[in-house]
Amino acid sequence: MNGQTLDLAALERDLAARITAANDEAALEALRVEALGKQGSISALMKSLGTMSPEERKEAGPKLNGLKDRVTEAIVTKKATLAEAALDAQLKAEAVDVTLPPIRPRIGTIHPVSRVMEELALIFGEMGFSVEEGPDIENEWYNFSALNTPEKHPARDLQDTFYLSGRDDGGRKLLRTQTSPVQIRTMQKQKPPIRMICMGRTFRRDSDATHTPMFHQIEGLVIDKTSTMADLKGVLTAFLKAYFETDAIELRFRPHFFPFTEPSAEMDVRCDRSGGQTKIGEGEDWLELGGCGMVHPNVLRNCNIDPNEYQGYAWGFGIDRMAMLKYGMPDLRPFFDSDTRWLKHYGFSPYLLPGLAQGVGQ
Repeated sequence: MNGQTLDLAALERDLAARITAANDEAALEALRVEALGKQGSISALMKSLGTMSPEERKEAGPKLNGLKDRVTEAIVTKKATLAEAALDAQLKAEAVDVTLPPIRPRIGTIHPVSRVMEELALIFGEMGFSVEEGPDIENEWYNFSALNTPEKHPARDLQDTFYLSGRDDGGRKLLRTQTSPVQIRTMQKQKPPIRMICMGRTFRRDSDATHTPMFHQIEGLVIDKTSTMADLKGVLTAFLKAYFETDAIELRFRPHFFPFTEPSAEMDVRCDRSGGQTKIGEGEDWLELGGCGMVHPNVLRNCNIDPNEYQGYAWGFGIDRMAMLKYGMPDLRPFFDSDTRWLKHYGFSPYLLPGLAQGVGQ
């Protein structure tokens, strides 16, 4: 019996140490089953009482029952300790400091057009372009004549242009149909080299799923002594890679006509239109993004820049359409509706600023 006594003492010390070391209820339950379950170590010793003589049973029975009771009590105590610790942790995690000022809901959302304009300014700013501005109300000279647009050109027709009452030295007043007048104003006030973009509202008599009477444009202009069409393509390729956040950008230039550039081109980007979505940088389709070309010598002359010494390139495309392509918006018209549900769905948090490191669309 002395050997059994030693075995019971060693077993109790081992179980007590393991109970103390248990750090969660799952480990404690596994230990309970191992010691007190049907196949447990203490249960096996209890079953051995039937094989003992009456004298041995009389001596071993109380010791085994005492061991079982002490182990059971230790497990119950440890379980209560673990439950109390878990409750304390939960209360600390859910604690609320009532002395802090209340958290007010966010008021206002950044409109997708405003967000895209931030992204464009960021990308071109990193490429060394300044951002220039001009008035929404222009005259015919800045909007048409200085840009080498003939007086009888269809773009001047009433069906395209919102004319206002009154005239000045530059002709009839109108809501600008493009942001190109800002290029003229910049060339008048700055000497080359010039590297600028301009963004803002423009107005034309047009309305459907992809056209609105008021929309937003971005245009870029570079004037120096060495600019080429190759430089133009390189700038636009770099811009589109940053804007759409993909290196798989492929451009196609198609010959076109614009009064203010020569040669002129329409710029297409490779895309995939399958599945009801337009994915830039993949597939076998092409999507027109805007126009571009080398600045016409007459435009330079109108701004008192010698075309024999300087040359440059320019481009332009719609900001609203760029937002549609990047953020999956099917129709331009809701951009200008007073529906706060649309803004909640497509709007951006005013606290999340775009950046080239984390992606301009974050």
